[in-house]
Amino acid sequence: MQEIPSKEPPAPQQGRGTAVLGRCTWNWLRLEDQGSSVMARRALKLASLAAATSGIYLYGNKFLDPNDFGVVRVGRAIATTAVISYDYLTSLRSVPYGSEEYDSLKSQVHLRSAERLRELCCANRGTFIKVGQHLGALDYLLPEEYTRTLKVLHSQAPQSTRQEVEQVIREDLGKEIKELFLSFEDTPLGAASLAQVHKAVLQDGRTVAVKIQHPKVQAQSSKDILLMEVLLLVVKQIFPDFEFMWLVEEAKKNLPLELDFLNEGRNAEKVAHMLRNFDFLKVPRIYWELSTRRVLLMEFMEGGQVNDRAYMERNGIDVNEISRNLGKLYSEMIFVNGFVHCDPHPGNVLVKKCPASGKAHIILLDHGLYQVLSESFRMDYCRLWQALIKADMKRVQKYSRRLGAGDLYPLFACMLTARSWESVNRGIDRSPVSASEDVEIRSNAAAYLPQITQLLNNVPRQMLLLLKTNDLLRGIESALHTRASASSFLNMSRCCIRAVSTYQRSKSHSLYRRVQISLMEGLSLWQINLYELFLWLKGSRLGNWVIALLSWMHHSTY
Repeated sequence: MQEIPSKEPPAPQQGRGTAVLGRCTWNWLRLEDQGSSVMARRALKLASLAAATSGIYLYGNKFLDPNDFGVVRVGRAIATTAVISYDYLTSLRSVPYGSEEYDSLKSQVHLRSAERLRELCCANRGTFIKVGQHLGALDYLLPEEYTRTLKVLHSQAPQSTRQEVEQVIREDLGKEIKELFLSFEDTPLGAASLAQVHKAVLQDGRTVAVKIQHPKVQAQSSKDILLMEVLLLVVKQIFPDFEFMWLVEEAKKNLPLELDFLNEGRNAEKVAHMLRNFDFLKVPRIYWELSTRRVLLMEFMEGGQVNDRAYMERNGIDVNEISRNLGKLYSEMIFVNGFVHCDPHPGNVLVKKCPASGKAHIILLDHGLYQVLSESFRMDYCRLWQALIKADMKRVQKYSRRLGAGDLYPLFACMLTARSWESVNRGIDRSPVSASEDVEIRSNAAAYLPQITQLLNNVPRQMLLLLKTNDLLRGIESALHTRASASSFLNMSRCCIRAVSTYQRSKSHSLYRRVQISLMEGLSLWQINLYELFLWLKGSRLGNWVIALLSWMHHSTY
């Protein structure tokens, strides 16, 4: 076998001693290099082991989270969007449109897509959960598969750790929890997409609710909204009928306001003052000295959720009274004041019976999301509802068009009332919603999805949160079995009359005309009171006895 030549450098010609020294030096350097390589490999192994151990430790202690990396959140969102789009493109391609098989397959695709969307929201958290909750509230505007699946996001919001809570309080208030509070409950009373609430006791003995923002939401929100906008634009290119850019526009406008807890505190004080005449309404007091943009201290209030009928029955609370008072609150906010609390999901509206007075109170929480209505919009909306209650189809068409519905005004009327077009024509106060009509409305939400999304893009932006609010209130009424009671429409009518009359007086320069408007307002309100009395008599024992007596007298005459 041929000998492999040595890689040693040739011996210099200066002499034998020099050559030996050169060889020894080279061998020493080679051995040192090999030793260094071994040491480097050992060091690399140790460093890798230390990094892995540190990563596991940090991840276990919530200091490092894959969701903190933009590439993880973006990749997950892109993958989910791609899978959902591919499912819609391929699953319905070979099935005749409008057939029973098509409808059945479409329902399955809706459900699969909704579940994937829910998983994405739970994984990316923060803004994604907020948007998912918004979609889950649109009961009569989106397919049931989506709203039913996404509703659970209200109870699957993430929780910040104790360390994260301490960090936010330390950064914003400059003190440790033990310096500010006698006691502070580790387990939150509730966790939402943007924040969580803890019960605590201040040093002076006051029991408070401490709302603390999740520490990573501020940094991630703007990037998440941009990501959603890009993905929706891509989906729009694939599915031209897909019109959900309104969702991103609303998130862009409202999310910064919701992330500012000082704004929430101001809203709470404003609505408490605005509705001070309603003695059944309770809004927690704000403790400004310990509140910042990320920490909000409020008076602690507790009660049962407004959709918990069993809780009300156990505590002797009249379900119909609660439903009626809730309708009064929102009619006043929408039609009279134009300043509307737009997140009345059951976790934000509590009920409690006052031990002293025996009256049932409605506790309104979470004042981050409000819609301010312009005067012109509010007047058109008032007149539209008056036309809907009176079944005046010409005026329904007129004011629906003024609010951007165009030729889709029948669909718009059904979206607002959650009633069929037949019921709208007959009069929405004539009969309560039947089970079959409710199923029809929900089915139409899926059948007319392209038209509904077109409407949502055309109507004024102020309308979007009102539609969400309407659906949330209807969900509460359905849970309490008080939906479409005549009293709710009567309260709306009163508020519309008052609002329109106030507007007309403000625009009139004639004393005679202002007096005339006031007299017409009083007459209209008196007619509503008379009609309400008639309905009460009709439903009472006394009324039934009077009707039976009159009927007997009529038959006796003949």
